[in-house]
Amino acid sequence: MLSTRQIDAYLEHVNPELADIVREIRDMVASVEPAASEEIRRGGLVYIDRRRGGPVSAGICQVIILSDHVRLAFIHGKFLPDPAGLLQGDFLYKRFVRIDSYEHAPWDALNDLIRASSRFDPRSLVNSRIPHP
Repeated sequence: MLSTRQIDAYLEHVNPELADIVREIRDMVASVEPAASEEIRRGGLVYIDRRRGGPVSAGICQVIILSDHVRLAFIHGKFLPDPAGLLQGDFLYKRFVRIDSYEHAPWDALNDLIRASSRFDPRSLVNSRIPHP
């Protein structure tokens, strides 16, 4: 994970409420997968479990910071259990959750999605028939 100083510098010009959402997600990822690698990429932060491969095969989640909300995105979101029905998007497999405020964020369900994503192995789909949207 990046240092607190690096994250604070990155979030310096972000709306404080959105920055708090990002920090909370960051803490959840660290709790779920302490070995996660954290990178600053265009538009947000990316979390990868490098023990399982590269950014696609081992991607845990991406935090995208927009002007009025944060998107918690999952590269393999189509395959994650989502009992709360939070995942949105019309990409082939990638899905996201829109988080508009810290106070109204469904933190437990978000933690469950992060946990499921950290355990998901897309190689398990190789011998199965991948459903198309």
